[in-house]
Amino acid sequence: MIEHIHLLRNVGLFDNVSPPAQTALTPFTLIYGENARGKTTLAAVLRSLATGNPRLVLERHRLGAQHPPHVVFRHTGGAAVFQNGAWAQPLPEVAIFDDAFVSANVCSGIELQTAHRQNLHELILGVQGVALNSALQGHVARIEEHNVALRQLAEAIPAGALGPYKVDTFCDLEADPEIDRKIQEAERRLAAARSTDAIRQRPSFQAIRLPDFNIGGIDHVLRRTLADLEAAAAERVRTHIAKLGRGGENWISEGMVLIAPASEGNEGEICPFCAQDLASSALIAHYRAYFSQAYEDLKSAIRQTGVAVRDTHAGDIPSAFERDVRTAAQAHEFWKDFAELPEIEIDTAAVARQWNAARESVLEQLRAKARAPLETMQLTQETRQAILDYRARIAEVAALSERLVEANARLAVVKEQAAADDLSALSADLAKLRAQKARFEQEVLPHCDNYLTEKAAKTATESLRQQARAALDQYRQQIFPAFETAINDYLRRFGASFRLGEVQSVNTRSGSSATYVVVINQQNVDVTADAGPSFRNTLSAGDRNTLALAFFFASLEQDPNLANKIVVIDDPMTSLDDHRTLRTREEIMGLIARVRQVIVLSHSKPFLCSLWEQADRNTSIALRINRAAVGSEIALWDVRSDSISEHDKRHELVRGYLQVANPAREREVAQALRPILESFMRVAYPEHFPPGTLLGPFIGLCEQRVGRPNEILSAADIAELRSLLNYANRFHHDTNPAWQTAAINDAELSDFAQRTLIFASRR
Repeated sequence: MIEHIHLLRNVGLFDNVSPPAQTALTPFTLIYGENARGKTTLAAVLRSLATGNPRLVLERHRLGAQHPPHVVFRHTGGAAVFQNGAWAQPLPEVAIFDDAFVSANVCSGIELQTAHRQNLHELILGVQGVALNSALQGHVARIEEHNVALRQLAEAIPAGALGPYKVDTFCDLEADPEIDRKIQEAERRLAAARSTDAIRQRPSFQAIRLPDFNIGGIDHVLRRTLADLEAAAAERVRTHIAKLGRGGENWISEGMVLIAPASEGNEGEICPFCAQDLASSALIAHYRAYFSQAYEDLKSAIRQTGVAVRDTHAGDIPSAFERDVRTAAQAHEFWKDFAELPEIEIDTAAVARQWNAARESVLEQLRAKARAPLETMQLTQETRQAILDYRARIAEVAALSERLVEANARLAVVKEQAAADDLSALSADLAKLRAQKARFEQEVLPHCDNYLTEKAAKTATESLRQQARAALDQYRQQIFPAFETAINDYLRRFGASFRLGEVQSVNTRSGSSATYVVVINQQNVDVTADAGPSFRNTLSAGDRNTLALAFFFASLEQDPNLANKIVVIDDPMTSLDDHRTLRTREEIMGLIARVRQVIVLSHSKPFLCSLWEQADRNTSIALRINRAAVGSEIALWDVRSDSISEHDKRHELVRGYLQVANPAREREVAQALRPILESFMRVAYPEHFPPGTLLGPFIGLCEQRVGRPNEILSAADIAELRSLLNYANRFHHDTNPAWQTAAINDAELSDFAQRTLIFASRR
C-alpha cells in the first residue's frame, strides 16, 4: 500500500511539495482537484511507478525548473524513489484507470483536425469567462511569435545543405557515425547503376593458386636404394664400364641376357663370348644387380620426380601465375568503384625469386640422386627452408584468393542491383545522405540547434495552450477475447445499450491486439468502417467511456493478484449519465474490500462526496490538490463542507448565530432568512410555489384563498410570513437599495432568526 506522498519536486505544477504527515494515504483515499491542478500529473507519476517507464515523469518536467524531477513515495515495502531519471525500483502492483488507459485500450474512432481542436469547449479549472479566454489567447499569440521566429531561423540555414529535406525534417536528422561509409556505398551503387552494361559483361574474380612441393614424396625418392646392390659394388661396375669406353654399358646390358645357363656337367653360367664358366667372375653378380629391373625402376622414379617438379614449377606455370595476378588487379581496378574489395598486394618478383630458389634447390638434389641412385639422401635444411619460405607465399596468395572469391558474392549483388536500381531513386538517397552529413557540419550545426531550441519552446507553449483547453479523449481499443464475457457483464451493470461481439485475437507487427464489433439492436456495427454506421457515429462519449470502464474492471477481475493491487482511478465518470455514475460509485465501493488500496482522483466534488458518505471513516482519507503560490500543493480536504447544500449551510449559519452571536457574520445571517423561507415554500407547497416564484406574490395568493376549501395558509401564518419577509427584504438589493448599510440589531435579528426557523419547521 502507498502510505505517503513524501516528495513531488519539479513535476508538472508541483514545484517542491512535501505534504504533511496528516495527509498519509489510507486503504481508501479520495483526492479532489480542479482541472489543470495536477491530478493527471499525479496519475502519470503513479503509472510510471507501476511500469518503471521514466518517460512518463520526465515528459512532465516542470516548465522552467533547472533541476530534474525528484519523486519519493513511501509504501509498505519501503520507499519508491525517482531520481536521476529513473526509479530505484518499480511498484508493479499499481493498476491505473486514466486517460492513458483509455487511449491505450479503447479506440474512440474520432480524429480531430486543427479546426476541430480550436473549436472545442474549454474545461479549465472549472471556471469559464474573460480570464480563461485571455489566458488561452495569450498562448495562441505566443505560438504565432514562435512561428515568426522559426521562419527567420529556417532562412538562416544554408539552402544548399538542406538537400531534399524540409527544414523540420532536416534539423531532426540524427548524427550517424557511419555516414561516410554509407555515402561511399551510395556513390558506388549509383556508379554501378550508371555502368550497368559494363558490369553485366565484366567477370568476377577467379581463384589464384601457387603449386606446392611434395616434400614427403621427394624425400621418399631421395631415401630409396637397393638392398642387394651395394654402393661399393655399383662403383666397381661403373669403373669397369668406364674402361670399356663409349657404349660399354649398353653392350654389357645386352650381353647379360645372352649368358647361357649351366649345362650338364657344368654347374656355372657360360660366357656368351668365350664359352667359359663365369662362376669365378666377381663382376657377374654385380652386373646382374646393376642391370636389374628394380634398379631401372629406381632411376626411372628419380627421373619422373624431377620431370614432375619441372612440369609443376617451371615452364609456363610462373607466367600463368603472373598473368592471373595481373587479371585480378585489372578486375580490382574496375570493381573498386562499385564495392568494398580487399587490396591486392602481391610482390610477384619476390614470389618468383623464392619459387625459383625452392625449385632449383629441389632439382639439384634430384640430380645428385640421379648420379648416385643407391646413396640414401634427404632434402637438406637449406632446401627445406627455401620450400618453407615459398610456402609462406603460397599461404599469402591463397588468403588473398579466398578474400577475392568471397567478394564475388558482393559483386553478384552489385550486378543484380545495377540491373534493377532506379537512377533517380539512388540519386535521391545519395542526396539525403549528403544532407544528413551536412546537418552536423560546423557552418550548419548552430543554425539547426537554434531552430530546434525555438521549436522546443513552441512545443512547450503548445503544451500550455493544451492545458488551457479541454481535449476530447481519444480512445484506442485493445481488448482480448478472453475478457468478452466479463466486459459485457460490466456493460450490462452500467446499463449500456450495446454489447461487444466477435472478439478475436489478431497478431500484428507491433504485437497482439483484438478485433470486435459493437452489437446494437441485434445489429453488428464494424468499429473500423470508413462509411456508414461505425464506432464513432453510433456510440456517444458516455458509451465510449463506459466501454473503457468495463474493460478496466474486467481486467481487474482477471488479475490473480487482485488482493494485492493498488487501484488508482482518475475521473471515471467523465461523460457518464447519472445512472452510470451511480453504478460506477457502486463498483468502486465494491472494489475496496477486494484490493489492497483504492485511490480515486476527480474534479467532481459531488462524485467524491457521494463516495465519502459510503466510506468507512476509519480506513478513509480525503485530500485535495490546491493552487499554491508557484503551482499546486496537497492538503487535507474537509469533505463535509462541500457535501452539504447551500440550504443546509444557511440553516447551520442561523443556528450557530442563535447559539453564539458573531457580529462579523450577522449580515450573512440576515441575508440567509429569506432564502430559508423560499426553500421551505418550494418543499412544503410545491404546487403553489414552483421554481422562480417570489414570496410576495405567493402571500397574495394565500390571502385570496383564506377561508376557502383550497386554503394554503391561515391568516395567522400569512401575517407571520409577511412580517418575516418585510424584515428579510431589508437585506437584499432587489427590495432595498441601501441593503448593504441597513442597520442590524442583535436582539431584533435573533428574534426574527428564531421565528424564521420555527416557521420553516411547521406543517
